[in-house]
Amino acid sequence: MNQTDSVSERTITKVWSAKLNRISSGHSNSLILEPGHWAEYDPFLFLAEDWFQRGSFDVHPHRGIETVTYVMEGKLEHYDNKTGDKDELLPGDAQWMTAGRGVIHKEDPAEGETVHSLQLWVNLPSTEKMTDPRYQNLRSANMPVRTEDGVSVVIFSGSSGGVQSNTQNIVPVTMVDIQLQPGASLKQDLPGSYNGFFFVLQGEGTFGREKTKGVERQVLWLGASEAGQPSEVSVTAVSHLRVLLYAGEPVREPVAARGPFVMNTEEQIWQAYQDYSNGKFV
Repeated sequence: MNQTDSVSERTITKVWSAKLNRISSGHSNSLILEPGHWAEYDPFLFLAEDWFQRGSFDVHPHRGIETVTYVMEGKLEHYDNKTGDKDELLPGDAQWMTAGRGVIHKEDPAEGETVHSLQLWVNLPSTEKMTDPRYQNLRSANMPVRTEDGVSVVIFSGSSGGVQSNTQNIVPVTMVDIQLQPGASLKQDLPGSYNGFFFVLQGEGTFGREKTKGVERQVLWLGASEAGQPSEVSVTAVSHLRVLLYAGEPVREPVAARGPFVMNTEEQIWQAYQDYSNGKFV
């Protein structure tokens, strides 16, 4: 292997714990990635964890982003204005929604259910802000799985160890759900240009070149690697470990964000509100 083929081992540069917030009697949340850190988290805008009951969210619009919703518990019903159809996500299912030029939708737990979900917002580059909307329902049973001794990796987007998801991305993103038995280890490959982070759902493990400790409900941010070069990050389970990894290609463009819209300028945000008010999100 020559110098250009070498694989760099990622470090962990920051660790923090997500705080729980009570919104109402039927809704609690945690901002795992808080909004406003546009350059640092690029291409990710924020990641929210929610525990919510029916009626917590009303019908609302989006423009200029993709949302990635992952259901951990409960049955989540989904409605959008493009098709008029209703669908549902069950535990282990994800939905990759490209809002593009505009959608109006609603996500609501089924009657009597409390849904525990994660929703990631992914920025879109300026050339794709006004692309046609698209929905991809990623059913857990249909996702490719990488298996090794004591290791299971469900691949919702991107790849792991040569196992590839067919999820369509505008901004390249790797999203994998990793489960390790105590003592098991995994090396996850990533392009060197990607930003990314782990979120620990269960258990304890060590992460990255320095074997940084991570426990339940902690976020571990990956150190940078060389763009254009392959990289990998190692994970070892101390106890039974379940962890999500999100990593993606930075967009590196100005961000203007307000409410459900994320564009490049304030003028574009104003236009989004005008278009929504004038019924153009149809």
